[in-house]
Amino acid sequence: MGMSRLDVFYRRLLLTKLFIGGWGKPEDLKRIFEFRKIIGDREKCKTLVPVDYPVYVNKTEELTDCHIHDGFFISPLEHLVPGILPQEAVKARFQFIVPKRWQRNRPVCIQLAGTGDHFFWRRRTLMARPMIKEAGMASLLLENPYYGYRKPKDQLRSCLKNVSDLFVMGGALILESTVLLRWLEREGYWPLGMTGISMGGYMASLAVTNWPKPIPLIPCLSWSTASSVFTTGVLSRAVNWAELEKQYAVNSVYETEIIKLLEYCGADSFKMGTELQRNVDSLGNLLGLAGALPIKDGRFVKVETQSEVGSSLFSSGRTVTGTITVGHRKKMNSHKCCRPSLHTESISFMKGVMDECTHMANFSGKFFCLSAQVPPCQVSGK
Repeated sequence: MGMSRLDVFYRRLLLTKLFIGGWGKPEDLKRIFEFRKIIGDREKCKTLVPVDYPVYVNKTEELTDCHIHDGFFISPLEHLVPGILPQEAVKARFQFIVPKRWQRNRPVCIQLAGTGDHFFWRRRTLMARPMIKEAGMASLLLENPYYGYRKPKDQLRSCLKNVSDLFVMGGALILESTVLLRWLEREGYWPLGMTGISMGGYMASLAVTNWPKPIPLIPCLSWSTASSVFTTGVLSRAVNWAELEKQYAVNSVYETEIIKLLEYCGADSFKMGTELQRNVDSLGNLLGLAGALPIKDGRFVKVETQSEVGSSLFSSGRTVTGTITVGHRKKMNSHKCCRPSLHTESISFMKGVMDECTHMANFSGKFFCLSAQVPPCQVSGK
């Protein structure tokens, strides 16, 4: 699929860089990947959040058509993976917008925030209050980690500092959504559903994978993995590839240790094949980089020239191959010349770690599409 004109236009508006801090601490990535194996299994997740997990409402405001309750609780991720969340994000904040009069039952939709949606005003004004008027449905708006009141002091606007921050955000939102769903059940609200736009829709999809009961899910403008948007999609130009490549080249832990923790079970990063072949030229132009490797049967292939043989990245002769999954390779000594495929390796590694922690195939939820449209309404259940 080629780049749309909308993508090209949007990229031109991106003035700040994502992941200026790089991949994140290797030890944090290891902890996250190990925890993904737990949180990706619904059966193991059943006991992670107690049914009576404490939730507090500390403020109530009355408007003409609704009551707005401000509440908070401590993110369960802080208990399960201590110190992985920045201190500002430990307290999860939410707004609960409830109609003054219920039409029938007491339905509630949990709405997760999309990219750049800080605090609650946008969802409250554009979604929650119109839903009260049109359907008599309440909305619970959860604030994302790294956004609004939960944004670290050294983070610029919505630009996550490290790649690992995205994985921490996803893990936190899965657990925090479970807390809120259990709380709403205790308070007698029903039926319950989840939705979100863009990143919010994707995070909502992740969240319901670990809910043990059938639940309506409406992810708008979202996809099955976050990897494509950062490697070939709308945010790829905003990624600080220079820093990522530097860290990947200097610190061998990424391809000697972290790669061994990846247990991705889908096909996006391991069998991209012709899909990446169609995009690699445009991606090279997008990133302002040269020397992209041709692909054959899902593998990068580079035929060396005579001058390159002495500085080969691998030790297998004149023809160099490496799987798209960034398999086991020998690290080039620091005194040798620049790795000609370093940017390609970094992109591949990004896809690998992104798909490991964000692809729906790595989580135990089952989705049944109610329509042929993409992505309309889905239902998650056993």
